Amino acid sequence: MVKRYTSMAYKNADDMIFGTAIHPVKAELGLEVGAGYVTAEVNYAPRPEAGVSKEKLVSEYRKLTTDILARAVQIGFPAVSLETEHVEQMTNNPTWGGEIAHVQKTILEEYHEEYGIKCGLRHTPGDIREDRDLLALIGGKYDKLMESFEAVADGGADFLSIETMGGKEILDYSILRNDVPGMIYAIGCLGGIDMGMIWTDIKKIAVKKGRIAAGDTDCAQANTAMFIAGGLLEKNLAHTLAILARVLAGSRTLVAYEAGAQGPGKDCGYENTIIKSITGCPIAQEGKSATCAHADVMGNLTMQVCDLWSNESVEYHGEFGGTSVQCWSQTLNMDAALMNVAIQTGNAKMLRDMMCLSDKYRDPQGYVLAYDNAFKVGQAIVKDGNDLYLRSKNAVVETIKILEASKKEGKLVMSRFEQNALADAKASVEALTNESSTFMSDSLAKYKAEEPRFRPEANYKF
Repeated sequence: MVKRYTSMAYKNADDMIFGTAIHPVKAELGLEVGAGYVTAEVNYAPRPEAGVSKEKLVSEYRKLTTDILARAVQIGFPAVSLETEHVEQMTNNPTWGGEIAHVQKTILEEYHEEYGIKCGLRHTPGDIREDRDLLALIGGKYDKLMESFEAVADGGADFLSIETMGGKEILDYSILRNDVPGMIYAIGCLGGIDMGMIWTDIKKIAVKKGRIAAGDTDCAQANTAMFIAGGLLEKNLAHTLAILARVLAGSRTLVAYEAGAQGPGKDCGYENTIIKSITGCPIAQEGKSATCAHADVMGNLTMQVCDLWSNESVEYHGEFGGTSVQCWSQTLNMDAALMNVAIQTGNAKMLRDMMCLSDKYRDPQGYVLAYDNAFKVGQAIVKDGNDLYLRSKNAVVETIKILEASKKEGKLVMSRFEQNALADAKASVEALTNESSTFMSDSLAKYKAEEPRFRPEANYKF
């Protein structure tokens, strides 16, 4: 059952800090997320050659898991969480993922019993629901995906997550055409419909297996827009459009929690500050300590209200300081230690604001995702929380208002390219209907005619 959010969990933005959530969650081995401290969440990928067989892949994960725990104990860190994002072999062969989860959980149990370190394990099956040229969201691949969730839950994964792709065929079409209504339809509406289906089923598995349905992220769409937009000198896509995709992801990713997810939300969901403001659930984030994975224009700001702090992902290999997972886990844990001392000494809000302000005026994306503005976007979403279209439109309208108001403040500098993109987006949104049924029917007809990969009857049950 999907229960929509129509009010905010927090009374005001200033109540949000890192390490603390209104609704913390607890893993089996003592780790509590959002219960007053920040924990490193180490993310990794096996070397390509390890994927040739189950035996080699299991061995790879056994080694890297042991490396992470050994380094944590050697340096003296009290807690650590691991995220295993599946390579395709693990999701397509559910027994592979299940065995790896079991091996990892066994190692975590040994270190927890021997040294008292608090541990958590997240598994993120890959969204395999795609044929060569088409999305296949419902059918045999969906069933296989659910088998994968069952297997990793049986194997001992505490937190169940995924990065779903619903709506991506229309987002890909729309983003190339600067089509804001198409982005609303793709991310907020189609993505939201798909999320309602898949997260209802993930929650059922979590309840049956005694695990935690954690959260999703709009990697396939909002992160695609962010990476196309790139750095400050690139003009492949306006950063203004990238942040519109991101706030739409706030409406979409929220559906996981409406279907029963409890957090922690996934690290690469830059929309998670919006999610936390609405739900009060704990979140993972990535940023400055994820440079092993990608460049970022807001690497400090993303720490502002995180509960898990992640490196995004790093391939397992050797470095001068140890293996890659040891080096990056040490960096993450040092970051977490700083935030935890800030909490313990009553300086959390000061550190939060310093991290936020260091990136807030660098780019439109950071400006809108700064916790004070992200809170405003959350308020816009819940205003019409029962309607996927209206709340998505509200998020876009509020973001445009925030960016227009930044001109009075005078600290965010937007180029002519960005200002033109903002003006075009405003004009297109102002022309939209307020009738959800009209928008949905018009969009359905438009994109069925224009995008041959769009198969609404097969994928979205229209």
